[in-house]
Amino acid sequence: MTLYDSIVIGAGPAGITAALYLVRSGCTVALVEQMTPGGQVLQTEAIENYPGFPKGIKGWELADTFAAHLDELTLDKFTGGVSSMSSADGVHSLTLDSGQTLSGRTVIVCSGAKHKALGVADEKRLTGHGVSYCAVCDGNFFRGQEVAVVGGGNTALEESLYLAKIAAKVYIIHRRDAFRGAKVYQERIASMPEKISLITNTVVDSLQGEGDLTGLTLRDVNTQATRLLPVTGLFVFVGYEPATGFLPPAVEKNKQGFVLTDAEMRTSLAGVFAAGDVRDKMCRQVVTAVGDGATAAQAAFVYLEQLHA
Repeated sequence: MTLYDSIVIGAGPAGITAALYLVRSGCTVALVEQMTPGGQVLQTEAIENYPGFPKGIKGWELADTFAAHLDELTLDKFTGGVSSMSSADGVHSLTLDSGQTLSGRTVIVCSGAKHKALGVADEKRLTGHGVSYCAVCDGNFFRGQEVAVVGGGNTALEESLYLAKIAAKVYIIHRRDAFRGAKVYQERIASMPEKISLITNTVVDSLQGEGDLTGLTLRDVNTQATRLLPVTGLFVFVGYEPATGFLPPAVEKNKQGFVLTDAEMRTSLAGVFAAGDVRDKMCRQVVTAVGDGATAAQAAFVYLEQLHA
């Protein structure tokens, strides 16, 4: 079995950057990706705040640009998820969903995070039947229809603007009276009252519909009054949960499951680093993921150098 200098888990912006830096440093690298390189960038309609693209760039275009770097690298690529990880005597072993095992002297965890569920009854049953967590993926199914978006951050506002190009009407439901998303998005939304309506201080109590979603029962958090909002689509953007279930207890995480690291992306387990959305941090953006990946790769390289010293 090959013992790699480093195994990178995830081929989003953080993972691709880490792999790029490691290979250029002369390390042997295995890159494990469950789906298509690009990560959540593929689920973003347009990115306007990544330096170098002043007019913005489509999410899939940026993902393709990142992935093109992999074509020039000498590394081993593996497709699949990681089911478990163990460490002994300075070697870290990963078991993939296929049963295949990979071993490395270092591991860089860039497994990312997925959208959190709303947590209401029938949400799972209606997922794919009106409930979605990706406007770019599913928005076209609701062309000309009325839909709702739940959330108050950048993702919720960005996706609402995208849906407004497709749907007849978009309702943004937020449990607070103010949004956390960037002012530029709030201003665009405010300029489109005929397409986007704000419903604040409100939560979704339940979902309506047998085979497909037909409406939402909303509750005002101040008055507790409820009402029915007829919509055929619900897009949920209420935060993220990290993909860390495969990590051993020796890798410390916060209460939400995000990996704790120091400034050099080192985790509590020697030889294991974390980068990107999977890490406990304030800002989860493409630009910070790339920076995390470069830092983690450099820290892993220094760790490997010390092992050989």
